[in-house]
Amino acid sequence: MTLDRVGQIAVPVRDLERAVAFYRDALGVPFLFTAPPGLAFFRCGELSLMLSTPEAGAEPHHPSSTVIYFQVDDAHAAHAALRDRGVPFLDEPHVVHRAPDFELWMAFFRDPDENMLAVMARKPVRA
Repeated sequence: MTLDRVGQIAVPVRDLERAVAFYRDALGVPFLFTAPPGLAFFRCGELSLMLSTPEAGAEPHHPSSTVIYFQVDDAHAAHAALRDRGVPFLDEPHVVHRAPDFELWMAFFRDPDENMLAVMARKPVRA
């Protein structure tokens, strides 16, 4: 037995309605449904993204140390489209790794609850 597939990622949020609007409307992540108490589900390819508010008596929300990297075809185009939807980026798309056959481009941003997110794209290198 090996753990080689992730089925769902949970992201802590304070205000579920605000978070749903950001992920659904600003980012365009396909929304699935909400469920009590304070959960919302989205589809990211074969992965589910679950937004969750703190349970009663739980500690206050702190931004996640996990970063979600959304894979896109073109980091510059995704950056421009999301910025036009009001997504506040921390940086411009930039190369984070160069390999013989590709460059890895990323641009980082935060959701309304300060969770770190990024767009990432592999750009083929032409010989």
